[in-house]
Amino acid sequence: MTETTIIYALAEGVATVTLARPDKLNAFNAAMHADLREALTRAENDPAVRCLVLTGAGRAFSSGQDLTEERLAGPDGTIDFGGRLDRDYNPLVRRLFACPKVTIAALNGPAVGAAMNIALACDIIVAARSAYLQEAFARIALVPDAGGTWSLPRIVGPKLALALMLTADQVTADDAHRMGIIYKVFDDPVFAGESTALARRLAAGPNMTFRLIKEAVRASAFNGLDAQLDLERDLQRVAGPSRDFAEGVAAFREKRPPRFEGR
Repeated sequence: MTETTIIYALAEGVATVTLARPDKLNAFNAAMHADLREALTRAENDPAVRCLVLTGAGRAFSSGQDLTEERLAGPDGTIDFGGRLDRDYNPLVRRLFACPKVTIAALNGPAVGAAMNIALACDIIVAARSAYLQEAFARIALVPDAGGTWSLPRIVGPKLALALMLTADQVTADDAHRMGIIYKVFDDPVFAGESTALARRLAAGPNMTFRLIKEAVRASAFNGLDAQLDLERDLQRVAGPSRDFAEGVAAFREKRPPRFEGR
């Protein structure tokens, strides 16, 4: 893979994809989206990858869309402000949301605009204490996109989501943690090590069971109680006969760490 806007690294079951346009605060452009698509395909198809981390180089996670990039034209020749969403952002959000591997957004710095919403598409968000999130769209008279109007209300509730979007206020990492957006906040000097440790811990876990847990939680947004109870039953019938369940029980009885295989 020719990596022009990202850095891809694999170690101990963790594929780390680093947004690497630090001179532009890792702003998204067409080339970065193309590289991300290739990186996701690489990670999804590699059985050695059990956890995927998305982070940024330099002092930002990402400032969002690169506003200096030429806008796309529609069939009639006029600017199509939804064209880039159709081509780049919406497919990326769908892929992150449906990724069979555990995904972590590791916010080393600010995540602004579409970058915030791409982070929300990941399973877990961790952040350096100096990081912040911002639904900055209203500042330039645009509607939040990249799935933000879907994901954020489901995390913090519609009233708070509206306030964050209408004011376009910056939300500190600590405040986002209190709101339930961020799982853990680490002091800046230890952020890289702590986020890597979390990713490696998840990579060593029961990967097949993680996929089932993700499926159950995703479905809960649309299911009633009865449908969700039925789904839990069905998924437990898949998890129960797995080698990982047998290993987990054996490790518990023998008072040792489990050695999961992901099957």
